[in-house]
Amino acid sequence: MQRKDTLHCNAQSVPSPVDTRSALMLITPNRSNLNKIVVLNPKGGCGKTTLVTNIASRIAADDSTPAIMDFDPQGSTMRWLEKRPADRPPIYGIAAYKQSMGATRSWQLRVPHETTTLLVDSPAGVAHNDLCNLTRDATSILVPVLPSAIDIHAAARCIADLLLIAKVDRRDGKLGVIANRTRRNTKSYASLMRFLDSLGIPVVGVLRDSQNFVRGAEEGLGVCELPARRTTQDVEQIEKITSWLQNWRNRGRNVDLDRQIRSAANVTELYQQQR
Repeated sequence: MQRKDTLHCNAQSVPSPVDTRSALMLITPNRSNLNKIVVLNPKGGCGKTTLVTNIASRIAADDSTPAIMDFDPQGSTMRWLEKRPADRPPIYGIAAYKQSMGATRSWQLRVPHETTTLLVDSPAGVAHNDLCNLTRDATSILVPVLPSAIDIHAAARCIADLLLIAKVDRRDGKLGVIANRTRRNTKSYASLMRFLDSLGIPVVGVLRDSQNFVRGAEEGLGVCELPARRTTQDVEQIEKITSWLQNWRNRGRNVDLDRQIRSAANVTELYQQQR
């Protein structure tokens, strides 16, 4: 099979709206070795696609073939894959926002057998029922949060829904927060960190407001694949996030982590302990 076919397994699909419940059903293979990572925040523009593509490109560098399942009707992740140079490690793309007239939904959302990491790029405005469907069987759930009052409020509601509606238990160690597009020494950054302090959920990474992410998106690359001269800080955070995600087998019901969460004064202290 040619690599182009691998990247665009749903090239013959016909776009359709994704605001129906069936369109957001995620059929996850029953495989114990599949690391299913859901990047979720119902508010648009919080950097979900940027996070997904940079994690995928970093994991692809380890000689594995990750898959991205794109539920966002804008199809930003699929466009990123189309731009991706042919000489870069392959990433499998599944355009979940499309529906095929000639294939079942389970066939359309199939995950390659060789794939051990599945990244789910969720859409904006996820309803409660869809939230449960998207997060079912997830080994990791990442919530990117931007430093603005509107985004902090939206993230607070998202996390509350994950805990109360999707029944995500923070003691399982699968839920993490990403502070995104931050600028240190600003009031908005201080407000964001105060909010994160109150969550009792690990801050997995802090991504700065960097043009490196914009450049990577334009070229179909992750920051880890750009020249290292100006990307050191960004690469360090992506490496930290990826390391946390790949350690998913050891996070479940981690007694020591649970004890730290109860005893730490705030999430920032816990984050500093884990650095």
